[in-house]
This record gives sequence, structure tokens and C-alpha cells, in this order.
Amino acid sequence: MFETYAHRLLLLWGWPRRLVALAAGALSALALAPIHAGPILFLTLPALVLLIDGAVVAGPRGIRRLRPAAATGWWFGFGYFLAGLHWVGIAFLAEGRSALVPLMPFAVAGLAAGLALFTALGTLVARLLWSDSPTRIFALAVGLGMSEWLRGHVLTGFPWNLLGQAVAFTDTSAQAASVVGIYGLTFAGIAVFAAPVLLVDERGHYLWLRRLTVVLVLALIVADLGWGLHRLSGAAPVGKAVLSDARIRIVQPNIDQAAKWSPEKKQEALDRLATLSDSRTDPQTLGAISFSEIIWPETALPFFLTEEPEALARIADLLSPGTILLTGAPRVEPADDSGDGGRRYYNSLFAIDDTGAIRAAYDKVHLVPFGEYMPFESLLRQFGIGELFRGIGGFSAGPRRNLIALAGHPSFSVLICYEAIFSGEVLPDGGRPDYLVNITNDGWFGRSTGPYQHLDAARMRAIEEGLPVVRSANTGISAIIDAYGRTVASLPLGEDGVLDGFVPSERPMTLFQQVEPTFLLAFNVFFILLALLGKRKRRTRS
Repeated sequence: MFETYAHRLLLLWGWPRRLVALAAGALSALALAPIHAGPILFLTLPALVLLIDGAVVAGPRGIRRLRPAAATGWWFGFGYFLAGLHWVGIAFLAEGRSALVPLMPFAVAGLAAGLALFTALGTLVARLLWSDSPTRIFALAVGLGMSEWLRGHVLTGFPWNLLGQAVAFTDTSAQAASVVGIYGLTFAGIAVFAAPVLLVDERGHYLWLRRLTVVLVLALIVADLGWGLHRLSGAAPVGKAVLSDARIRIVQPNIDQAAKWSPEKKQEALDRLATLSDSRTDPQTLGAISFSEIIWPETALPFFLTEEPEALARIADLLSPGTILLTGAPRVEPADDSGDGGRRYYNSLFAIDDTGAIRAAYDKVHLVPFGEYMPFESLLRQFGIGELFRGIGGFSAGPRRNLIALAGHPSFSVLICYEAIFSGEVLPDGGRPDYLVNITNDGWFGRSTGPYQHLDAARMRAIEEGLPVVRSANTGISAIIDAYGRTVASLPLGEDGVLDGFVPSERPMTLFQQVEPTFLLAFNVFFILLALLGKRKRRTRS
């Protein structure tokens, strides 16, 4: 029966082929948060292999012979990104942007179509290494793995929903990220998930290659699960190992995005944050609790804190002696190089003590293109079309990541929103922190899958770096995540409240931090050699 379906996929052409590739890509998105149906890729990636098998065209050698494979990859990627990122359209409904609603489907489809170009490039590269041998699954791993890495780096990168996330559908299978990172999981995962196509291969002359491929795939599975079991066997029960006995409070105010930046709502936002932060107002608390840190989300204060002494005085009254408030807020400074008295704006985190003094600050380094800044803005202005994009962005990037170490408090570094999705780019200059603070405002995306996917990315950073993550999100999902990527506690999406707890203890420096580029290069080279082995066997036979 399976062979019959495989042959039908192999012989598809035209629109039936495109629609099947589209459907396979869309179904692959079920592997992502919040569904975490990772094993779905055991069906969809073998289907992609068979579609590439049949993606041939008669005629002379050259780029034309690669077009069908690239097109197949594009349709697969279009379905994957359309299903996985459909929630991006909800941003058009935020802040009362009703005039933009008609553009929503075009923007979502346009984003998916653009990102699918990376998938098309991946299947094109795979086709260059392709053969009719079992080792073609490694060609797919090289092509798609490389395209996923490029997606995370080209034009500042957009590594949202990397295919490697599907491998991490359990805590055990996710631990390999502490060795190879999310990109290593992507390379290995693609090969493993594509392996069921070997069940329908009927090429007896490739028997030894088939056995070798099966052995290697099983070795990848055993290595992943074995390392996960080993790493978790030495872990304390969830929530039991903590940095210190100092409590923290994470605040989730759930302020509606449409009202967040309204000037008349400024005092209301501060009142809500203060009420949630004050332990004396908590009916569950028998007497006031002293906190080491209170954490508010990204742009929790929708005004320039340094220009609001009354707000700093209010914060000082709120905090107990020794308590530090970590809050997101925009920051402004004169643009000395502008020559016209202009100002430069930053998306920042401030650390404020119980006297109302700002003890430290961090300016977001990795900004969101088309959201926080306009790419190629100066070039667009030279062509006279800059006014078309007026109002987009407006933030400047901070100079560097910095370690924040305040006397009497564990050290930490900050990831503001989008920064949490970038593998290997979270540690600051000046040393390894005790934990990571992730503040975000996912209110743009409502009660969609977007906030769950964002949380899952932050979880992967905890595993890669061996550091706990303390996360405050305006509308959710706020959470405390330990160094193994396990959720200690969380607040539901779309609710206001507080999360009291302790910062989990960190792990020793992971192998990922020390040798990650080496492992990634090794995967790439090894898989290329395996793919070429299949091509060489074919030439020898012919």
C-alpha cells in the first residue's frame, strides 16, 4: 500500500505536485508550538523526498534541470510558513489599524512567499547532490539545513520556526541542543524525519548503502535520546535547584495593545503595573514579601522614563529596600551626529533601585526589520521613496550586549523580544551571566500560536547556553524556565497576574558554547560526503 502511494507522489506533475507540496509544508507546521506534533515530519519530509525524486525535466544539463526541485521546495516552504506564521496578520488589527486590514492577507502571503525562497534554494542545492540512492536523505538535510541557517542570518536573519524545533518536542529530545544547537538539530532532524522513505525504496543494488543509511539514522536517534536521558538524569527536580533564596516577581499586566501607546493611558498603565507588583495587595500573601527583582515586560512604561521624575518617584515608593525593578521602556538621547538637534530612540530595559535611581540599562541590539527600523532607509530616501515608509520603526540599535551585575543580585543579560530567537547570539561581552532576562510584548499577535512559538524559542536558548530564562510578557506567556528548558512556572496567555518564584540555578558551560561551529561544519561535511557517496555509486553502476 505504501509503495502505491509513493509511486503516485513520484509521478505527480503540474498543479497536483504543487498542491501536494503545499499541503505537506502546511502539515509540517503542526510540529511547531503549541501542538508539538514533531512526528508529523515522518510523513511530510518523506513526501518531499519523493516529490524531489520526480522533479526532473528532459533536456540539456543546466539550471533548467534544477527548476522543478526548486519549485517543489518553494511550494513546500510556502505552505510551511503560511501555516506557521499566519498569526503575523493579527498585527494589522492592533492599535486600531482598521485601514490596514485589507492588506493583511497580502502581507501574510508575501512574507510566506519570501521565506519560501530559502526553502527553494535548499531543495535546489539538495538536487545538485541528489541521487537515486538512500543517501539522498542526507542531500536533503544539507540543502534544507543550509537554507535554514541562511534564513537565520541573511539581512539580519529571521530564524523563527526553524525545522530543528520539531526535534525538541520532548524535554529529552531537546537536550542535544546543548551540544549542537538548534541548527545542528535541524541538520540531523531533517535526515531522521526523511528516513521513512527508505521503507518504499526498491533498489536492491543499493542494499549496503541502505543498511549504512539506516545505521546512521538510528545512531542519530540513539545519540539524541541517549544524551537527553544522560543530561536530565543529573538534573534536580523541576524548581528545586535555585541560584539563591531571593524571590523574584514577574508581572504580566495584559495591557491591550490598542491602548498601550495612548498618552491618556500612561497613568493607568503605571497604576496597573504598580498594583500587581505590590505584594501587599496580593490576597494570597500573608504579610508583605521582599523580592530581589520585580520584572516588567518590554515597553511596559509607554513613555520616556528618564523624562518622568514622578514615575521614578512612584517606583521608588513601590520597591522594598534592596529590591530592583527591571522594566522595559523606550529611551531617548540627543543624536549628536545629526546636526539638527534631533533625537535617537532605543528599545531598552532599565534596572531601577528602591531610591528611584537607574542603576543600569540595556539597549536592544537586534531590531525587528520593518517593525523597529526600516532596512535600507537611507537608500530609499535617495530614490525619493522614503516618505512611503514614514512612521515605520524609528528605533536605533544598541551598541552591544552587556552583562548587568548589581551588588547583592545574581548577574544577568537581557534579551528583548525578538532577540530570543537568535541562536548563539545571546551572551554579553564581559562574562557569562547567572541567568537570562527575556522581556517581550507579544500583544501584537493576540491569542494565536505566535506567543507559544516565541516561548519555545526562548526555551531553546536556555538549553543551548545552560542558563535559566526568566520571561516577562505583556499579554503572555510569562515563565520561569530552567537551564534544561523545562518550564518551572508560567502564566496563561491573555491573562493578567504575577508569577512569584526563584531563579533556577545555571549549568556549567555547554559544549554548544565551546564548539558549536565545529559540530555544525562536521554535520555539513559528513552529510555532503554521504550524499556524494550515493552519486558515485550511481556513476560506477552506469
